[in-house]
Amino acid sequence: MGLEEEIEELQEEIASTPYNKSTEAHIGRLKSKLAEKKEELEVRQQSSGGGGGYHVEKHGDATVALVGFPSVGKSTLLNALTNADSEVGSYEFTTLDVNPGMLELNGANIQMLDVPGLIEGAASGRGGGQEVLSVVRAADLIVFVLSAFEIEQYERLCEELYENKIRIDREPPRISIRRKGKDGLRVTSSVDQDLDDRTIKEVLRNHEYINADITLNETVDIDRLIDGIQDNRVYLPSIVTVNKTDLIDPSYVDTVKENLREHDLDPEEVTFISAEKEKGLDAFKERIWQELGLMRIYMDKPGRGVDYEEPLVIEQGSTVEDATKKLGGEFEKRFRFARVTGESAAHDGQQVGLDHELADEDVLRLITRK
Repeated sequence: MGLEEEIEELQEEIASTPYNKSTEAHIGRLKSKLAEKKEELEVRQQSSGGGGGYHVEKHGDATVALVGFPSVGKSTLLNALTNADSEVGSYEFTTLDVNPGMLELNGANIQMLDVPGLIEGAASGRGGGQEVLSVVRAADLIVFVLSAFEIEQYERLCEELYENKIRIDREPPRISIRRKGKDGLRVTSSVDQDLDDRTIKEVLRNHEYINADITLNETVDIDRLIDGIQDNRVYLPSIVTVNKTDLIDPSYVDTVKENLREHDLDPEEVTFISAEKEKGLDAFKERIWQELGLMRIYMDKPGRGVDYEEPLVIEQGSTVEDATKKLGGEFEKRFRFARVTGESAAHDGQQVGLDHELADEDVLRLITRK
């Protein structure tokens, strides 16, 4: 029996086994085996030349991946937002390679990637899906691009990403595991667990933990427990945009919103656009900026004044030390102190050290040793 058949057999057994306390440990074993078989298949595909991924060099201050099934308008959207020139057609599989473009937004350079349209079965390699998904894993933000007439695609896209170890809008499990030389497995939890210790230990043993201390700082189910044990998942934020709104009849708007709710999407949180007519793009760009969590720092350069044209773009919550690292060169080594004017400062020109947390649109001047 091949790996694919073993995986399918395990999936069928999991689906057919009713979940309750008496079957919990058994399902845990099955899911552990399934995760291991998928890992083995992925390694095999990569070693045989499949699943190597597109090699798109990251540029700019952040990278955004446009994810959607074929013909939802990703290429048209990319062209409307950036300096890209992605081939556009009205037939499926027009985009045959990853097309990058650069969006200039609030002084930041945001790399936008139009990845080939995902199809069902992408996570298992169908249609070059593994290569496509490898690009998505390296992004800072996922944008789901949906057609106004095919909202149900959202759920299928999420399933494909999940199968490729991409977790959307979640933080990594707060689980720690420490191997030890003896005394078996010990489970410690700071919160109540629905899983019993026997099931947790069973899952650990299936991942070759014989002697170890595991600490759980959140309530986990079996899937979340396996995620924490394998520790090779990618956790990414996402937003949803609904395209082709120019084709919606006013009487169909309520139907679109109801379809969104059926797939656990709040219409108020979704950005409606028409890439073809370039409508709704300003709101869409603002949403990207908010979700990326970036901020602008204006550098006060000796003898030249404050540079408002090309800000230093760093993540929200960054410190003066983070700014010196982003600037590079000798700034960190030669740093004496800094002066800050703006929201994070108690007063204009406040003298601060490396640990001072900056705020959006602060003015920063670095004082260095000669």
